[in-house]
Amino acid sequence: MRRAVRCGAMMAMGFLVAANLALAGRPLNVNDTEPVKTGQWQIEAGGAYRHYSRCDHFDYPLTLAYGVVPGVDLGVGLGGQFEERTESHGTTCRESGLGDLTIYPRWKFLEQSRFLPDQAVSFTVKFPTADHDKDLGSGATDYDLTWIASEKIGEKFQIDANIGYSWIGRPKDEEAADIFHYGLALEYQLFDPVQWVGEVFVQRETTGGAETTVQYNTGFRWAARDGLTFDVAAGARISGEAPVFTGMVGLTWVFGFKNNESK
Repeated sequence: MRRAVRCGAMMAMGFLVAANLALAGRPLNVNDTEPVKTGQWQIEAGGAYRHYSRCDHFDYPLTLAYGVVPGVDLGVGLGGQFEERTESHGTTCRESGLGDLTIYPRWKFLEQSRFLPDQAVSFTVKFPTADHDKDLGSGATDYDLTWIASEKIGEKFQIDANIGYSWIGRPKDEEAADIFHYGLALEYQLFDPVQWVGEVFVQRETTGGAETTVQYNTGFRWAARDGLTFDVAAGARISGEAPVFTGMVGLTWVFGFKNNESK
């Protein structure tokens, strides 16, 4: 089957990475609860690299999000991708094209209190705009629902936690399994304007006997000026069928109408 051949795929993994990059504060995959402020726009752009034993995969994600009402934002993600694979018979194959289109709303429904963290939920839909014939996408629509919690500790430290479930589309004559996933991220303000970030995230197919995949990422954010932040991160596989190495670099730009909406 095609899924067994392409390195990218773990198609479900590709979906989760794309979906999470559209939600999380770059360069993390684990999401935070804070939506874009009402009336403001946010652009996230950059490049991401995943190395598998027989494949190198590059993504160029671009996400646009808008603060719709207090506590709710809506985002759209799309980008390009390039993949170089070593096939089973030893030849090298190179493919490029669009990635899958992702759309999400995120709702922050609870503010942090003495006993509870900030809490939010996100719902992501991935549409199959990537070329399935080139093995750049699954050719099916996927859905994800994730609960998000964020806890600020003092002036410099924040913890983010996620628990989610992905309904993976099943293309004709191919197998696919839904995904249960969770993760934990730490953010620490080293000094103004540099922040360290790190995360561990886990996913497991819901079919019996599936291997649990565990990865980590760590990196930095640099707030170059008000509304503009650059980021860089790298990570690797801890266990399971995950990329041997990952790396990413990019930026987040927030602009638009400012209001007195509280954090």
